[in-house]
Amino acid sequence: MNTTPNIPTLAKRLLFFSGGTALRTTTQALVRNGHDSIHLITPFDSGGSSAAIRKEFAMPAVGDIRNRLMALADPSGDPAIFALFAHRLPKDSDRAGLRLELNRLTDGTHPLALPVPDPARGTILDLLRLFRERMPEDFDLRGASIGNLVLTAGYLTGGRRLAPAIEIFSRLVRARGTVRPTVDQDLHLAVRLENGRIVTGQHNITGKETAPLTSPVRDIWLTPAPDNAAPMQAVIPDEIRRDIAEADLICYPMGSFYSSIVANLLPDGVGRAVAANACPKIFVPGTGLDPEATGLDVAGQALLLRRYLEASGAPTGSTVLDAILLDTENGHYPGGVDTTKIKNLGIEILDRPLVTTASAPALDGERLSTILLSLA
Repeated sequence: MNTTPNIPTLAKRLLFFSGGTALRTTTQALVRNGHDSIHLITPFDSGGSSAAIRKEFAMPAVGDIRNRLMALADPSGDPAIFALFAHRLPKDSDRAGLRLELNRLTDGTHPLALPVPDPARGTILDLLRLFRERMPEDFDLRGASIGNLVLTAGYLTGGRRLAPAIEIFSRLVRARGTVRPTVDQDLHLAVRLENGRIVTGQHNITGKETAPLTSPVRDIWLTPAPDNAAPMQAVIPDEIRRDIAEADLICYPMGSFYSSIVANLLPDGVGRAVAANACPKIFVPGTGLDPEATGLDVAGQALLLRRYLEASGAPTGSTVLDAILLDTENGHYPGGVDTTKIKNLGIEILDRPLVTTASAPALDGERLSTILLSLA
């Protein structure tokens, strides 16, 4: 692999396997500097307001998709649309109050709906009205994200597919990049811990909505429901295969290790497509505490990435991970960094200044995006 920095060009396409918000500042930096990027997102979240939507409509989670589309939004776009899509209904309001606010949104009299310009206004109000018509009387609107409701309506009116919903949303926010779910199926996550316990549902795994896991994760797989641990198979669609094939650099970025990164590698075909692309493949471990990665050092995480990529089709011994991008001087890696072990795995270490005074302890998005582009 050539790791000599090149001058970034607008033609370089970075592809990220991720979910959640850890990549937000990096995504925004790519947008500011005019670079295209591809984001393959996990649609398996089972907590927060997504839980109510998924339970009622038997669909993939759209929250992480919305977050990434908003991060990719053109900064010169209409701020009224951004404000509306970022709005959440109150968590402490009663049912009547929540219905009233939703009605004001759907009829366009809500303060956040009034300044939205046409024709975007008409499209958004039509989708919100469709959602209101489809939702049952007892639907829990507490904390509901308006952006999520718009995506849900797009999914329902688009033949129960996420692609049409994402296309509409992307057009409304003028997203400068591509966002796709790794699979467009109503699936969930389960893990088996070292102590033998099985935990189902992503919200029970991340340690954000419930207590952190008390034992390291031993394995992860897809399931049909948040309370059903039966393994399910999924296969990536052709468009995901093409995205991976056309990438100039593939990145496994920082984020919740199992639920945001590894979960993307579970569907059959992911590893096969990654191995077939000769572009650089870079792992960027996070510098913060990750409850999912208890007991794992950076080398251990790299080994697991290889393991799951091989399980999803990469030939044994094929190149699915070239290098690990670290900041050994300023970054703090809770599991530790054993450089000798990493090198013995045949993985190159790229030591770069990724953490700044302003970003610490997190990685600086501007620096990370520049370095990744230089490696593509």
